[in-house]
Amino acid sequence: MRILITGAGGQVGHALAAACAADDTTLADHERLDVGDRGAVLDAVMSVRPDAVLHAAAWTAVDACEADPERAFAVNALGTRHVTEAARRVGAHLAYFSTDYVFDGTKDSPYVEWDTPNPQSVYGRSKLAGELEARDLPGSTIVRLSWVCGEHGANMVKTVLRLASDHDELAFVDDQRGHPTFAESAAPLVRRLVGERRPGLFHVTNQGVATWYEFARAVFEAAGQDPGRIRPITTAELDPPRPAPRPANSVLDNAALRLEGLPLLPDYRECLAPLVNRLTRS
Repeated sequence: MRILITGAGGQVGHALAAACAADDTTLADHERLDVGDRGAVLDAVMSVRPDAVLHAAAWTAVDACEADPERAFAVNALGTRHVTEAARRVGAHLAYFSTDYVFDGTKDSPYVEWDTPNPQSVYGRSKLAGELEARDLPGSTIVRLSWVCGEHGANMVKTVLRLASDHDELAFVDDQRGHPTFAESAAPLVRRLVGERRPGLFHVTNQGVATWYEFARAVFEAAGQDPGRIRPITTAELDPPRPAPRPANSVLDNAALRLEGLPLLPDYRECLAPLVNRLTRS
């Protein structure tokens, strides 16, 4: 299968590249392809003429998006419009990656794919706009991920490990909960969805719910550190407060996968220890 991956330099893009290693894969990171440039996107896709485009390029700096909504929409929404147009021209299947931030977090149970989004942040609104653009191509696959971690790029696991060596005590919020998801775990399932040209929206997360406080403790335990050094705080106690609001409930039910009879990803704890081992040895 001939595949083009946008955002190949990010943590999701790196994992997708590994999952597509047996394919004829073209990697387009931000240096090579600015998805906000329509002409560049059309040229890149037309020259490769892929069977599938895995559109992982995005601006994911949640708080920075809050300060620069035009850039957020230019990359996450308009960039997706350009990729969708290009995929349509060559008859490629499109996979777009979205986020738990499309929800407001007020639901008292996990969100399913058919729940109505209500993003509260610029980042969430821009990614939802990208979903709308991707849906303009019939048969496209939309994958919502949450709390993404991996060997590449900035993420919570790396942050906790770095802070562990610099501080005696750490504080993490205990009133936001979600599914920590490992890019290397999710990517092979995404490759399957694309290979089978599965249309529609899928929540793809590792299993197991945690708050950020609980997840930080799990990272400490995996690294052989004392989790007692971490104390819980509320979102309201964050100092300084974060510019962008976070959903209190980011738990995504993988209902579409389950109902289709597709395998769910393993519990996040099964993926955490191997990642911590790789990061601490590098």
